[in-house]
Order: sequence, then C-alpha cells, then structure tokens
Amino acid sequence: MDDLQEMGPVDYLCIEFPPGARAGDGLPHIVNLVDRGIIRVLDLRFLRKNEDGTVNELVGEQLDSGLAIFQGAASGMIGGDDLEEAAAVLEPGSAAALIVYENVWAAPFAVSVRRAGGRVIAGGRIPVQSLLAALDATESEYVRS
Repeated sequence: MDDLQEMGPVDYLCIEFPPGARAGDGLPHIVNLVDRGIIRVLDLRFLRKNEDGTVNELVGEQLDSGLAIFQGAASGMIGGDDLEEAAAVLEPGSAAALIVYENVWAAPFAVSVRRAGGRVIAGGRIPVQSLLAALDATESEYVRS
C-alpha cells in the first residue's frame, strides 16, 4: 500500500490501428518516455479483430519485432472485461493496443497532494479532435464578430 501512495496518476489508453496502419511506429516514443522516467508501463496488451469478427490477443511471436519489446509488461490490471470492451468497439480487420501507465513525472505532485489531505475527485482527457473543433468554433465566432 505504501508503494501505491508514492505513485503518480495512472492512465489508460486503447489505440486502434486500422488495416494497413503501422502500429509499431509510435512504440519508440513510449520506450523513450519510459527510458526518461516520464512514464512507467504497468500493463500492455494487443488485440486483433479478424474480418469475421473473431478477436485474438496477440502474444509472443505473433507480435512484430517492434512490439516484442513490450512482451511481459503485464501486471494484470487489464482484465478480460477490458479486452471484451475494446474488442466490441474495434472495426473488423483492426488491431488495438491497450496500455496502462503511471505518470511518473507527476508522482511528486500527487504525493504532496495526498500528504496534505487532498484527493483527486475528477479527471479526464480532452481528445485532440474536440480541441480542434472548439478552436474552429471560436475562430468562426471571431470572424463573424
């Protein structure tokens, strides 16, 4: 429990890769973030949804060489229900990476907040598409005025 008190915020992502996408291209950036102590990968799983709708988890030799570096990054945080939810929204022919990671960079701040008696009561992520739409709307309003 003490180790958990020293952790930074933990986030998760599910990233879909449509057919033809190069899933391994972003992975060197994750490795770089880990090497620099910015994040710590707690769990990482890969899925593929076949054209017939069946879903397989990719492991070991099924992973291309760029993904194999993450083989074994499994804490059990991503469970069967998480895999089922991801599979349900994947398009046939697509693959997905599910990643749970600690924001190590934010650990000192999070620890100080907890020690002061504070707690996070809400959080979220704003998708880039939403930011772009909001900026477009603001720009349209500005042009009209």
